[in-house]
Amino acid sequence: MPVYLDNAATSFPKPEAVYQTVNHVFRNIGANPGRSGHKWGIEANRLITDVRETIAKFFNISNPSNIVFTHNGTEAINLGIKGLLNPGDHVITTSMEHNSVLRPLKALAKKGVETTVVRCTGEGYLDPSEVQKAIKINTRLIVTTHASNVTGTLLPIKDINCIAKDNGIFFMLDASQTAGIIMIDVQKLGIDMLACPGHKALLGPQGTGFLYIRDGIELRPLLEGGTGWSSELETQPENLPEKFESGTLNTPGIIGLGTGISFIQTERIEKIRKHEIFLSTELTNRLNEFEEIELYGHESQDKKIGIVSFNIKGLNPLDVGFILDNVYNILVRAGLHCAPEAHKTIGTFPEGCIRISMGYFNTTEEIDLVYEAIKGIIRQV
Repeated sequence: MPVYLDNAATSFPKPEAVYQTVNHVFRNIGANPGRSGHKWGIEANRLITDVRETIAKFFNISNPSNIVFTHNGTEAINLGIKGLLNPGDHVITTSMEHNSVLRPLKALAKKGVETTVVRCTGEGYLDPSEVQKAIKINTRLIVTTHASNVTGTLLPIKDINCIAKDNGIFFMLDASQTAGIIMIDVQKLGIDMLACPGHKALLGPQGTGFLYIRDGIELRPLLEGGTGWSSELETQPENLPEKFESGTLNTPGIIGLGTGISFIQTERIEKIRKHEIFLSTELTNRLNEFEEIELYGHESQDKKIGIVSFNIKGLNPLDVGFILDNVYNILVRAGLHCAPEAHKTIGTFPEGCIRISMGYFNTTEEIDLVYEAIKGIIRQV
């Protein structure tokens, strides 16, 4: 069995209960939620509602109807950005963002939306004062990642939110790398929109995600179509979540996501984070033994999530990733990680770097295997 260390892309394995839940829904509740009045359709809709309530409790969201299910974090981000911004608006983001943020903003530039990308430090850290300096009279949105998918460095979202609120600007958080690892309270943090994939640290299946939209925020839907409700209307209904959930939902995936979140609640999010940071600290300390290794990201593990990114001097990261896969049976991510601006920020563009991302089910024995593999590769240089 390969050693899987690419959890920042998608978590694996999932808790056993997630597999069982998805299998049960596929085999026993095959109906379309909200579309039919028969018992299976009603049961599917009830279970979807239960997951909304689970998510609401987990993130301290007061109204579960403000949670809109999407196919992934990218769709959630696109809905928030494209649904809110209009020609003439200005938006602030950072140089550590994933393409899921930067590409929608680039597309909107053709429609008259202006973007300022605030540069982060070489460790991937953001100085909040730079966000303050970037504000213009027409700034409508600040959108940032919670943690870089390249370095794992956490951004100071409390400070960013305070700046946004003091200036009457909406704040949207991309929690793709932190939801399920770090507690996110949308009320305490004052988050206006929260975008999350379900398949990463929330331990749900692929093809799941959601966007939380605070009361009072008006967005345009990305899609129009059947919602199962208000079928007599010729236009999209205005009530949430139906306004943004046209078409058939991924019922098995969403219910599996609810099981993943329940697993996190049982295990405790603090325990999960502690384990992942322990593993990343162990690996970082051991890689520091090699002068041939260049590590990236914040030195303090408390200011990161469980990501260790590095390069071996003189070797292309894609070659190293290939060797780890095909010689040592260790699965990692090498290259640009869909975040070219982040790599420009930390000085690894255009080759990128090797990213090892921990999950709750990884072990110290697997870290030992990675260490020995890296040592073997270095000896061959």
